[in-house]
Amino acid sequence: MEPEQASMKVEYGIDVTHVQLVDRRILDEGKIAELRESLEPVIEKNGDGRMLLDFVNVEFMTSAMLGLLVRLNKKVREHGGRLGLCNVDPSIREVFEITQLTKIFDIS
Repeated sequence: MEPEQASMKVEYGIDVTHVQLVDRRILDEGKIAELRESLEPVIEKNGDGRMLLDFVNVEFMTSAMLGLLVRLNKKVREHGGRLGLCNVDPSIREVFEITQLTKIFDIS
C-alpha cells in the first residue's frame, strides 16, 4: 500500500491498480481538483492496466465529481486501460443509473 495522498489510498497490483477514496463526502471543487491532480500520476503509472476506484467510504458526492469520473475514464482509456468502480453506495449508484453513466462505467 502506497502512502495516502489527497483523500485516497493507492495500491498497485499486478493486474489492477486499486484506489480507495477516503472521504465520506466529496462536495467542494477544491477537493475534486485535489483528487484530479492526485489521480493523474496514478493513471500514468497504471498504463494499460485496470484501475478500480473503491467508493467504500463515500456516502455523498456532487455532480462535479461525476464530471471528474467521466474525464478520468477518458484518460484511463486513452492509456489503453479500463476504469471500474466498486462498493458504490446504493444512493450514489442510483445517480449513475439516472444519468445513464452505468453504460460508461463498470460498476461492481
